[in-house]
Amino acid sequence: MTRDDRDVLQVLESELDFLTKGGYDRSVRTPREPTILFQDSPICPEFPCRTHNEQCLLMQFVPEAERSSAVPCHHIPLNERGETVESLLAEEGRERAEDALKAWLRRAIDHARQERSGRAVYRAASPPRAL
Repeated sequence: MTRDDRDVLQVLESELDFLTKGGYDRSVRTPREPTILFQDSPICPEFPCRTHNEQCLLMQFVPEAERSSAVPCHHIPLNERGETVESLLAEEGRERAEDALKAWLRRAIDHARQERSGRAVYRAASPPRAL
């Protein structure tokens, strides 16, 4: 994969739009297989994403210790409790993971917009890395 030079704000907005509009509902191509958050999203430059490396735009949000995991984007801390897509899927289910992901995306988008306007302020559960 080559370096991802897309605009982070546009990518995050696209992911929120995709998620909100039901983009992770069953795939037309493989209706018997569940879709996977982030991996089955068109924001992934390797869509459908099955490989991960440091060039992925979402890697900036993944804690250093989790960057070599099988699905690094599933380890992005989504809230102040440190819940991740992976932990929420395992413990609370798909709906809760999607809700937490939507909330994180909204905060990340807000943070990116504030940063661009010069008004970025750190808040609990803000994206862990500068946009």
